[in-house]
Amino acid sequence: MLIYNVTSHVEPKIEKEWLLWMKQKHLSEMLATQKFSMAKIFKVISDQDHGGVSYAVQYHCENKNTLDEYLKNDAKDLQKKENEKFGKSILFFRTELQLIEEQS
Repeated sequence: MLIYNVTSHVEPKIEKEWLLWMKQKHLSEMLATQKFSMAKIFKVISDQDHGGVSYAVQYHCENKNTLDEYLKNDAKDLQKKENEKFGKSILFFRTELQLIEEQS
């Protein structure tokens, strides 16, 4: 399993609007690509820059090939929609995480 992790640093003035948009629109659009099995939103609660708040959004996918298909075929359009809506009020940091072991 891979996790496509997108950390977003959001300006306070748009935080509520962005979070609502993520919940009501963007997550469902990401899942509609059929490349991800689930999506989770986390608020970063450790030491924060006082200029905004950060969120980590994790999209779970089956393997690297599936993620590569998303990045090739879907990512630009979905990222463009977010940029058109919120502009430079959000900074993004994207990482790919590979599950090595899971215990419970």
